[in-house]
Amino acid sequence: MKKKTNMLLTTTNNIEGRIITEYKALVTGETIIGANIFKDFFAGIRDIVGGRAASYENVLREAKDTAISEMIERARSYGADAIIGIDLDYETLGEKNGMMMVTACGTAVKLN
Repeated sequence: MKKKTNMLLTTTNNIEGRIITEYKALVTGETIIGANIFKDFFAGIRDIVGGRAASYENVLREAKDTAISEMIERARSYGADAIIGIDLDYETLGEKNGMMMVTACGTAVKLN
């Protein structure tokens, strides 16, 4: 999957047609969504259409995009061309699970 960043991103451990010449580093990006988003979500229950909460999904998508962007910046700092084996994780944190952390991690590599 090619992003506008020119960094090649994939959940697989290789890239068809490309040779990995160097494994640079494990790279991560993290974002934490505060408790207010959950309160806003329940207050805005009217946004639910067809069983889906569009505003909540948009916030989660934005958090995921931020985590991926941070991961890309870290990979760039190592001189990487791509990130392979990307994994996204969503965890609840804090007292009464009032926060959510989105983490993206993968292996920064150099390609031939």
